[in-house]
Amino acid sequence: MTSEPAFRRRREIGAASARSLLLTVLGEFVLPAGRPVWTSAFLDALALLEVEEKAVRQALARSATEGWLETERHGRRTAWRLTPSGRRLLTDGTERIFGFGTPMTSWDGRWLIVLASVPESNRRQRHLLRTRLAWSGLGNLSPGVWVTPHPERESEVREVLAEAGVGATATVFTGRLGDLDEARRVAGQAWDLSEIELAYEDFLDEVRTLRPSGPDATFAAQVRLVQEWRRFPFLDPGLPPELLPDGWSGARAVTTFRTHHTGWKDAADRHWARLGTAPGDTAPGEAAPGE
Repeated sequence: MTSEPAFRRRREIGAASARSLLLTVLGEFVLPAGRPVWTSAFLDALALLEVEEKAVRQALARSATEGWLETERHGRRTAWRLTPSGRRLLTDGTERIFGFGTPMTSWDGRWLIVLASVPESNRRQRHLLRTRLAWSGLGNLSPGVWVTPHPERESEVREVLAEAGVGATATVFTGRLGDLDEARRVAGQAWDLSEIELAYEDFLDEVRTLRPSGPDATFAAQVRLVQEWRRFPFLDPGLPPELLPDGWSGARAVTTFRTHHTGWKDAADRHWARLGTAPGDTAPGEAAPGE
């Protein structure tokens, strides 16, 4: 792989917003626990990730405005719980994030092909279509033409097309290409595999810097690990091995993520339990949390 300047290769590291980190905490800790969480727990947790109090409060308020969270008042104190739509959003995302990376054991050579376009004047609809199809693992082969070697995702893709308002005008079908060389050419045209591999190399570099010691550091490392990893289902379409370059970094990245996530999980969960006790409860040996 071509060498890149360090500033170029690490351009995204450390740039996570308060809201993005909040989403990671919600999915990693709040969703599984299923309990309301004091404001102070979010403030303390995200302070470990160097997020200022004002930014945390703004992220919470924005998440509530968008229907992910709702508040409970307990005197002068506030607790937050996930709404049904917030739980659905996070459950879908969690399943995709932790199910991602399992290699295709076999591929029959079929592609799902989507012909769908939105007028350039409708930027919001175009953005919705592009981001949702990319999340479903489709690559943009040419204007209005999207492909994936996962034909089993047809029903998911049709839902995306309907939500984007192009379900009635789009065409969806499956087909085969002439040979493996042509399939590789199409994969290289529909996805920038060198950029995806660069992102994996960045991830591996970042994980090497995470050497937590103690509860605070382990909790922060786990959040950063998941934060960095959760973008890959959007970036990487999960191509079959025969379409990937030799020595694909994604395979090492998957193993690295799963090994570290498993290794840090118990300690991170215990630390969150101490921070995020539900209203009316306190962790053993802890004082009642503030607002």
